[in-house]
Amino acid sequence: MAADWNELSDEEFRKVFRSWVDENCPPHLRYMRKQRPLFDEVAEWYHALAAKGWLAPTWPREHGGMGLSPAKHMIYVEEWGRLGCPRIPDHGIGLVGPLLIQYGTEEQKAVYLPRILSGEHVWCQGYSEPNAGSDLASLRTQAVLDGDEFVINGQKIWTTLAHCANWIFVLVRTDKEAKPQRGITVLLADLTSPGVRVRPITNLRGEADFCEVFFDNVRVPAKNLVGKVNEGWTVAKSVLGHERIFLGAPTRPEYALGRLERLAEARGAFDDPAFVSRYAKLRLDLYDLGSSFERFAKVLRSGGELGADVSMLKIFTTELYQRITEEMLLVAGEEARFADDLDAGNGQVDAMNLFLDSRAPAIFGGSNEIQKNILAKAVLELPG
Repeated sequence: MAADWNELSDEEFRKVFRSWVDENCPPHLRYMRKQRPLFDEVAEWYHALAAKGWLAPTWPREHGGMGLSPAKHMIYVEEWGRLGCPRIPDHGIGLVGPLLIQYGTEEQKAVYLPRILSGEHVWCQGYSEPNAGSDLASLRTQAVLDGDEFVINGQKIWTTLAHCANWIFVLVRTDKEAKPQRGITVLLADLTSPGVRVRPITNLRGEADFCEVFFDNVRVPAKNLVGKVNEGWTVAKSVLGHERIFLGAPTRPEYALGRLERLAEARGAFDDPAFVSRYAKLRLDLYDLGSSFERFAKVLRSGGELGADVSMLKIFTTELYQRITEEMLLVAGEEARFADDLDAGNGQVDAMNLFLDSRAPAIFGGSNEIQKNILAKAVLELPG
């Protein structure tokens, strides 16, 4: 069995992890312009991590993971960001794996977990619908049990990287008469099944990160049920809980501020006192974000559970990311035109690309409006 990395001190683990990643992550994949690369674009990095046994940091070691404690996992994430490693299609690692480890049958674990690690199965997440985005309880995609199969009809939207996935874990309604949070079930569906149609959605950058997925009498074996029928809401919430703190990580604002600095130095913006004042506020806000993130990270390192107040972290980091990229366009002036990288000294700065990218994080993973409602009700105890 692989080494128990938790036996190392935090600094020893950081050194070992950083050294290996620095040597093995391909240089051409570092600090990728594309925030959500396709599986084929980063497959070599995915397989390198899998061969090392470092692909699934939080999975138990008996399932092929590293079994990292919360403290070690935070180091893993921090060093990944510092070294500019590309994001891999991670729904299988970060969502499906933990879901099956907690709720799956032994057969499901034996079938799906190894295929996630090998890259044979690439997963996407079928949650949002045209009229059920942040309010998932109003979803209408329906599944009816027919013998030993469920028959699915409906539509999902904003399904990240569905066009490079071959499996989807999907929320379906199995009881139309129940209250909204009841009557929801989680199924595992093969995207190559008859009746499935995936249609990419091209964004303003000309990329297709998101897709629509249509189900027309799609038959899914009943053994692909995760948990119990009509109790999928509990499963869905537990999966979302895995990503809460990482949506608030300061990685994106840190990168964007570095690009702003490079552009500002090349354009002489630091000679303008007004810009220096605005830049100083952004820099101080980034320090505050780092301190806030560390406060929540300490809770995880000590084995604690995060409360509803972690929602403020996502609001903080996404809004700061937007303000930094807006300042970047001000510095660029008339040259801040769509899709053109800007000369900045010895390199280039993708100003418009970052500006457009900064719009999305305030929406996905539970929009900032939803996060503010959570803070108002659960933390400030304001009336609903």
